Amino acid sequence: MRVLFLGDIVGRSAREAIVDQMPRLRTELDLDFVVVNGENAAGGFGITKAICEELYDCGVDVITLGNHAWDQREAMIHVDQESRLIRPRNFPQGTPGRGSCLYQTEKGQQVLVINAMGRVFMDALDCPFASVGEALDETPLGDIADFVLVDFHAEATSEKMAMGHFCDGRASLVVGTHSHVPTADAQIFNDGTAYQTDAGMCGDYDSVIGMDKNEPVNRFQTKISSGRFSPALGPATLCGVLVETDPVTGLATSIEPFRRGGRLKSATPAKASKSGTA
Repeated sequence: MRVLFLGDIVGRSAREAIVDQMPRLRTELDLDFVVVNGENAAGGFGITKAICEELYDCGVDVITLGNHAWDQREAMIHVDQESRLIRPRNFPQGTPGRGSCLYQTEKGQQVLVINAMGRVFMDALDCPFASVGEALDETPLGDIADFVLVDFHAEATSEKMAMGHFCDGRASLVVGTHSHVPTADAQIFNDGTAYQTDAGMCGDYDSVIGMDKNEPVNRFQTKISSGRFSPALGPATLCGVLVETDPVTGLATSIEPFRRGGRLKSATPAKASKSGTA
């Protein structure tokens, strides 16, 4: 299988770039499944039903969330109604929505997507390792699931790496979100799980992690707020990873960074190999 994951969508320019490019990318990269993190899609804070529909319509299969999941209150309703939108699995019991779900591709492959949130420098939540482990046990890779993707929305690189190793051999891909900066450590762990500490954001990199740079720079200098944060609106770079897996085991055979558009140097993954595509 070939699965593309794109990091946090920040604001309108990123949404427009995804909507414009996704139909072409699915064909160009021979994609079986696409997952994006959408927690900053609505003006940098949360997501709305209308934005979700735009993303589904252009070819996104699943949208994950994070600590800004409920910044737009309507998301609490939509997440209960729409299985393609999931929130961190380790949110407290009784939180609307689901934190993992099994999906089927057009070719009949089964894809488990798990969303979890870290606890280091983040909100106090249930243990993400226990929650993710439970989901992995319920839907084993290579048995029920043909591909397992874990979006770990966390601040600390150490916690993200620990999650990657915790899932090694049981997930196809563990990828970090939240930091909004793509890391250079794409790799396949010893037991076959593809990993990258942070996918980076989809947004304007002439910014401070996606926000217009003037207000953050002012606050760092003065510790005084002079206005609200708002997304930078320049050309967006789409950032993420493309993973290809063995059709029998579901473990990764390759992971390649994906970057396109905007300011960052492009990274275009190779087309499908004959041996790795189911």
